[in-house]
Amino acid sequence: MVMSSRKLFFILVLGLLSFLFAFPQNIKDKGWVKLLDQNLSQWENYLSYHHKASYNGSIPVDEHGDTIQPVGYNKNTNYVFSILKENDELLLKVTGEYYGCVFTKQSYKNYRLKLKVKWGTKKWEARTGKLMDAGILYYSQGPCGVDYWRAWMLSQEFQIMEGHFGDYWNIANSAIDIRAFLPESTMNAAAGNRQPFLPLGSGTGRAGFCMRTADYSTPEKGWTEVELVCYEGKSLHIVNGHVVMVLANSRFNENGVDRPLVEGKIQLQSEGCEVYYKDIKVKMIDEMPDEYRGYFN
Repeated sequence: MVMSSRKLFFILVLGLLSFLFAFPQNIKDKGWVKLLDQNLSQWENYLSYHHKASYNGSIPVDEHGDTIQPVGYNKNTNYVFSILKENDELLLKVTGEYYGCVFTKQSYKNYRLKLKVKWGTKKWEARTGKLMDAGILYYSQGPCGVDYWRAWMLSQEFQIMEGHFGDYWNIANSAIDIRAFLPESTMNAAAGNRQPFLPLGSGTGRAGFCMRTADYSTPEKGWTEVELVCYEGKSLHIVNGHVVMVLANSRFNENGVDRPLVEGKIQLQSEGCEVYYKDIKVKMIDEMPDEYRGYFN
């Protein structure tokens, strides 16, 4: 049977249209690497303690005063971390029962990280009566358990918290400069994208915390899209498309000496409450994206 020229024409047109409609998506996704799969094959994990409300930063002890050992690496007690499937999408569920993290096997330097996050319902004792809390820790180096909660690596934190998506915390002895308003007395530093850079964290004489510019998280426990841009020690915290913090000169202070902290693994926290992540992907970059360069001028 010989195909008519008209039928062949329509087949070619349909094929061309299919390509054109798919082309923008292909361009949009070019270079992005998905970090979630059914087996969490690109991640390891660490669990420290099932913290109590009375925790004060000391190594926990039992009723006899003996030191309690952390759960440790890659044990995943009580399935704190698990992969679910919802509407053909993979979700990483973090119960929060133990403080800890999943962390990438690979170390990253200059990149963009995107993911979507939403809250579950469960809170454990250390977070009862408090806001839901988690976070993305970047430029992560060294062993886990060096922070106040004895759960995470030396790193910088992109806070994920009810009403506080994009806040900054220094983890362990890290420090950074943030475009922020100068705090007074008991005030916290607050980000301002047109303010001068303010040093915060270890070795600066100021606390390692800064509030985001504004709350752009999705209400009613919906999915919030966050993006982290990192390039040569500079970073941006972006929430639902809004830049909520501009950071530079990432470093850590060791014995009074500042050292660069510009490369490391990515940690996703388990911090006393139930949280879900999806669409986790990363893209390597060789320069600060054009749309964001002006924030550092």
